[in-house]
Amino acid sequence: MTSVTNVQHFLDIAAEAAMAAGAIVRSHYGKLTSIEKKGGSGNLVTDADHAAEAKVLEFLQRNFPDHAILTEEGGKLGNPESNHLWAIDPLDGTTNYAHSYPVFAVSIGLIINDVPQIGVVYDPMRQELFQAAKGMGAWCDSQWNGKIERQPLRVSRTDSLQESLLVTGFAYDRRQMSDNNYAEFCHLTDLTHGVRRGGSAAIDLAYVASGRLDGYWERGLSPWDLTAGIVLVEEAGGKVTAYDESPMNLASGRILATNGLIHRELSETLMKINPLPEFVRTDT
Repeated sequence: MTSVTNVQHFLDIAAEAAMAAGAIVRSHYGKLTSIEKKGGSGNLVTDADHAAEAKVLEFLQRNFPDHAILTEEGGKLGNPESNHLWAIDPLDGTTNYAHSYPVFAVSIGLIINDVPQIGVVYDPMRQELFQAAKGMGAWCDSQWNGKIERQPLRVSRTDSLQESLLVTGFAYDRRQMSDNNYAEFCHLTDLTHGVRRGGSAAIDLAYVASGRLDGYWERGLSPWDLTAGIVLVEEAGGKVTAYDESPMNLASGRILATNGLIHRELSETLMKINPLPEFVRTDT
């Protein structure tokens, strides 16, 4: 059993690591020296990704040498037998970052015994530090005029899909897959106040937790994209499941996260939408 003292320590180190990595990301912003492609089209990695990841690893390996770590760039590290697994994305929203579009974040989550329990998402451009721990709530520290202001996070009270503002994203394999989210995006744009496409799953989930958005769904994601944000949403009073409302499976790469009030309506709508296979291209 994890004590409250340990949980607070985990959270404190994760927050410190996220802010240190965020400072590196901010310092590289607009002056990148290396942008490389990895995997599919649009999947980029920069020198800032590597530098920020090294900084997070420095914090985690020094403080928790017996824990396992899963990183976007480095893969699985540390003790493979540990029941503590850190899932980190040092720069979630690299494509935005590479284009100097200021929507990206550092995401650090901790999975204990297969359950996401610690979540930290840091937006270095807006200097917003979103934090949550299972059973302890969720909050955001914002820096304004040199002062830090802490606000609790609560999901919105929007209770109908028609009145909601949603967010989603598109996976890197969208050009090759008929299951590419295009049909869902079009259908729900018509049904709601709108669907945003931010380009950072960590920010999307943090915004659902803070009530700025009412719901989020996406496919093709990895544990480092989702772990921290899941804790934020759940601790802010929201709901996180698979598309069909079954329990969330990190390995599936699919997530439905809402304020809880529109969850069933959004789930039922998603399950009825057929893909648009004519958008699949095989020449890329």
